[in-house]
Amino acid sequence: MTDFADIWSYLASGPLLWLTATLVAYLIGARLQTLSGRKPWVNPVLIAVALLAVVLMVTRTDYETYFEGAQFVHFMLGPATVALAVPLYDNRALIRASSMPMLAALIAGSFTAILSALAIARAFGVTGEVLISLAPKSTTAPVALGVAEAIGGSPTLTAVLVILTGITGAVIAAPILNLMRIRDDRARGFALGTASHGIGTARAFQESQTSGAFAGVAMGLNAIVTALIAPLVIQLFL
Repeated sequence: MTDFADIWSYLASGPLLWLTATLVAYLIGARLQTLSGRKPWVNPVLIAVALLAVVLMVTRTDYETYFEGAQFVHFMLGPATVALAVPLYDNRALIRASSMPMLAALIAGSFTAILSALAIARAFGVTGEVLISLAPKSTTAPVALGVAEAIGGSPTLTAVLVILTGITGAVIAAPILNLMRIRDDRARGFALGTASHGIGTARAFQESQTSGAFAGVAMGLNAIVTALIAPLVIQLFL
């Protein structure tokens, strides 16, 4: 046991351990999703988060140590976001032709995402910093953290809520859209991107390139709109 503890201490101090653990956890999630026939509720991000949480708890590893090793994945979020320009360019004609419906959906979706979260939370008695932190939960993490800090919320809590929102949307959005008989890839993708930011966009790309492209547009535009309207909506609630 002493030898094992020494080996573990050595491995845990290196960055490759947690980078490898992150990649393996996601690959396990992706494999399980494939085996399930790509069922939306078998989400690789959700599975990876659960697996990593168990590993960190069992090994008593703090988040700072984990992130030091896995930060390369965090760094790659930037290039991955920029890479969304490729499907956007390929679908530019469709996006241009759908600009007016997209504008209406963006305004409705952005306001609904903020107002519904705040109204439900207020109904359950949530107030103060926690209530404020809910406002930007449907936008991409860098923007959400900046908005939360600017309006008096907790960036840490907002980060958790952003991840939960993205995973929840990626899991339940497709069944809800199917139940509503919404088959248009443009509408499905835009809904996923507006409600569930990057994780929803990744789910949209699993459906089609068109759906993913519209999700990418929605994710970017919703970030801008949320940054503009969240402070105003919070003023109304407070």
